[in-house]
Order: sequence, then C-alpha cells, then structure tokens
Amino acid sequence: MTEDKVGSLVEEALKRKERLQALKRKNEEAKDAKADAPTNLPMPKFRSYKPQDESLKEKVLDDAKPGDVEAAVQDQLSAAKSKVVIEELDISNLAPRKPDWDLKRDVSKKLEKLERRTQKAIAELIRERLKQGQHDLAAMVNMAGKDETNAKT
Repeated sequence: MTEDKVGSLVEEALKRKERLQALKRKNEEAKDAKADAPTNLPMPKFRSYKPQDESLKEKVLDDAKPGDVEAAVQDQLSAAKSKVVIEELDISNLAPRKPDWDLKRDVSKKLEKLERRTQKAIAELIRERLKQGQHDLAAMVNMAGKDETNAKT
C-alpha cells in the first residue's frame, strides 16, 4: 500500500513540474511579445532645458510671457482711493455675546417642547382633581401654581 502512495506522489510531482514549465514558457513568450511591441512612452516637454538633439527641439515649449502687472496695480490703487461709506452700524452686532449664547440657542427648542408638556400635565392634574369631587376651581388653580413653583426649585 505504501508503494501505491509513493507512485501517486511521484506522478503528482511530475504533473506539477510540467505545469511549472508551461508557466515559464508562457511568461517568456509574454516578455518576448512585450519586447517586440513598440512602447508608447510619454514625450517630454522642455520648459527650461534646450535639447541638443534635433528631433527633440520640436518639443520645446515657448517662453512664458509675464502678465500686465501695471494694470492690476493701477486697479488696486484706484479702488483704494475711493471712499467707502459706512452705513448705519447696528450696535447690537458690535457688542460681544455672552459666553453661553450658543447653548441657549440650541436648548431653546427643547425648552419650548418641555414647556408645552408641562402645561399639558398641569391641565391634566387639574382635571383629575376636579373629577375626584373637589369643585373649588380657585383652590385647584392655586395648588397647581404651588406645585409648579415647587417643581422649578
């Protein structure tokens, strides 16, 4: 039985060796094909270099021409001479804001929701007390006011 396993291992090794040789041949053929094919390399652009070779002199770029600086400076000077009229200043925009102004702004929406819920809860408590048989409406309102001030403190 061990001879049978050894024979199959030898066969597998030979098959693997053939596959590796086939891959090597493929790679060599691909390299030969690449070497034979003309390559399209990017052509250089010469900005500051003057090539000696005649075939490369076509690729030389023209010298850059400076822009009209005097006109740009004259425009800026004329703009600086014109007087800018300041409209009425709003003093509230100049005054510094309190350090917590952004917190108040962000929390205000949530506080509005809570205020509405609080008012609904107070109204609901008053209705429950009225249903329990306490008919003195003024006393109920006063008790609700006391409950509200206790809750705030």
